[in-house]
Amino acid sequence: MAIIRPMRLADLKEVIQIEESSFPRPWSANTFLTQIAKDASICLVAEVDGRVVGYTIATQYVEVWHLLDLAVNKGYRRRYIATELLEQIFELCGQAKHRGYTLEVRKSNRGAIKMYESFGFICTGLRKGYYSDNGEDALIMWKDSEDMSA
Repeated sequence: MAIIRPMRLADLKEVIQIEESSFPRPWSANTFLTQIAKDASICLVAEVDGRVVGYTIATQYVEVWHLLDLAVNKGYRRRYIATELLEQIFELCGQAKHRGYTLEVRKSNRGAIKMYESFGFICTGLRKGYYSDNGEDALIMWKDSEDMSA
């Protein structure tokens, strides 16, 4: 079981290593710094034995939380670390009223799609050619808030 906690500047070296090994077009250090500094963002890491092994970032646009980034170190995948990160995001985001959550995911990323569906996300659209590294389409996924009175 991982310890889920807020991301700190000191975590960036490990976070960037995970990012670079997980995505063909990784975020820059400046992108992470921007998200950490934003009041409307939640940036979390998963820590196992004092080592950062995963992270997630969500930011709120108007009344919707957008899940921007989620990755787990390859050696720690399939251990429910991404699940723990998402559960904590939903707990923190749920403290204020909002309409729901959205994200984009590669159409070919069946494992991630299955995980998001297990949290109640549904596919609501397609972004053609969304990923610039290979022109792959992205599925747009949506999950309603538990409190739809926002």
